[in-house]
Amino acid sequence: MNILGLNGNPADHRVVVAMSGGVDSSVAAALIKDAGYDVVGITLQLYDHGEAIAATKTCCAGRDIHDARQVADQLDIPHYVLDYESRFREAVIDDFADTYLAGATPIPCVRCNQNVKFRDLLGTARDLGAAALATGHYVRREAGSAGSELHQARDAGRDQSYFLFATTQDQLDYLRFPLGGLPKAETRAIAQRFALPVADKPDSQDICFVPDGNYAKVIERLRPGALEAGDIELADGTVIGRHDGVINFTVGQRRGVGIASPEPLYVLRLDPKRHVVVVGPDSALGGRSLTVGEVNWLDADRFKGDGAEVTVKLRSAHAGAPAHVRALDGGRAEVTFDAPERAITPGQAAVFYAGTRVLGGGWIERRHVPAPAP
Repeated sequence: MNILGLNGNPADHRVVVAMSGGVDSSVAAALIKDAGYDVVGITLQLYDHGEAIAATKTCCAGRDIHDARQVADQLDIPHYVLDYESRFREAVIDDFADTYLAGATPIPCVRCNQNVKFRDLLGTARDLGAAALATGHYVRREAGSAGSELHQARDAGRDQSYFLFATTQDQLDYLRFPLGGLPKAETRAIAQRFALPVADKPDSQDICFVPDGNYAKVIERLRPGALEAGDIELADGTVIGRHDGVINFTVGQRRGVGIASPEPLYVLRLDPKRHVVVVGPDSALGGRSLTVGEVNWLDADRFKGDGAEVTVKLRSAHAGAPAHVRALDGGRAEVTFDAPERAITPGQAAVFYAGTRVLGGGWIERRHVPAPAP
């Protein structure tokens, strides 16, 4: 079966598989090898037990490299470990810390795909003469009238398309995602069928370099002095309390605000220059319009002129909402929702869809039209 859509005899095509040591990428490698392709597994050493890491049982740490090597041995494919630690530190970990310090909430997994896996690793795959780079992501790549298209996975509960919005057209033409049409249960069953040593390995739940979920602790290690106390204010400037550091908060947060109030208070805005956290009622979180930067277009023509009506997701778990998207100069775009959307968070992504197809997306800069109070 031609699972990758490459013409000719599979044995004539080398395919590099990005192997993280988890079950998904391991099954991707097994399926491609079973289909007859010349498979090379590559695992990225992204960090060691350095200043930002307290413990490790997560992506691309020592245990996962060992697991990836065991899977490669089981499949009888060559396996290489590449040291990308310096690049990962610069493009992902430093960006993570600096984005939090700027009062925004980053998505390091997108930056890793954008600046490490789908740029540096993809280049390495081409240098090795590979016809494609395959990953274990749950997304689909489909042929369209104007080239390759990126679509949501068939299993909506596993879909990772939100995290791949920054994939360029050139990258998409080269990438392959053999798990995009599978439910997770079937992936596990395939791992058992191939007797892969990671068949029962749990999925990672946290950001790989923040294994305990304590973002503030990591940022304080990377940027000493980042935990600077400040005021908690209402939108009118009234000071109602103190906090231990802006990096402990994100827009939309309720738990941990630590202020007694007749009605629940949510984080509305962060002002890192003044070290202020602005809070208010849930009704003040809504907004109908926002701007995004660093936009990656996968169907730019659709958004020329007056723009287009699409569905926009503001978070990976967001169901998506109808909106009008208009391209602006400088790689930016304006998004206007049909109805107010809650907790528009700078640093997160706004991703544009038509049905299951990803049309592009960008990084949220600011919410600039608040919803009227009820």
